[in-house]
Amino acid sequence: MSRAVIQIRHEPDDMAAIKAMGERFAAAWKAGEQQEPVAVFTFSSPAQLFSVLTPKRWELIEHLQKIGPSSIRGLARSLDRGIKRVHEDVSALVEWGLIEKTEDNKIWVPYEEIEADFVLTAAA
Repeated sequence: MSRAVIQIRHEPDDMAAIKAMGERFAAAWKAGEQQEPVAVFTFSSPAQLFSVLTPKRWELIEHLQKIGPSSIRGLARSLDRGIKRVHEDVSALVEWGLIEKTEDNKIWVPYEEIEADFVLTAAA
């Protein structure tokens, strides 16, 4: 199964973030088992996340998962939206890697599952 994880992480210390990533890598390496590939999309704040994943774009991703590879025109028609706006949304999502283009220039969501992981902690 192909998975993507969307997370919000604001690390005030870049070295701590790199160390944590290294620890996750080492744990996976030591496990000695093949891991399912996971794409991780990290945003530095809720504002950044929601500027990329607007409600319309989330709807577009969900719909594209249901219908499979599609042309932008076909997707716009099935969403009952304008081609120009759908094209703008698709361009942004392709840039972020949340959707991809096939060899025949159709767009699709390469993930069977997209998980959102958010942690909110109280200020100290």
